[in-house]
Amino acid sequence: MGQHTEVAVEEGSANVYGDLGYADAAEMQRKSQLAAEIARAIKARRLTQGDAAALLGIDQAKVSRITRGQF
Repeated sequence: MGQHTEVAVEEGSANVYGDLGYADAAEMQRKSQLAAEIARAIKARRLTQGDAAALLGIDQAKVSRITRGQF
């Protein structure tokens, strides 16, 4: 129980996708922010995914992917 292990910590930038080396990091960050905002709006309005899909003009499966951050 008294052992301590040092862990190196590196401060990241404001874009985790850039920190991970993605070439399209700025686009991925924008999509992530948009998906999070859509998910917040769906939750705030207490919509089902089906109702949100109808409002957005897309199918429910796509709403599910958006709210899980798969874009």
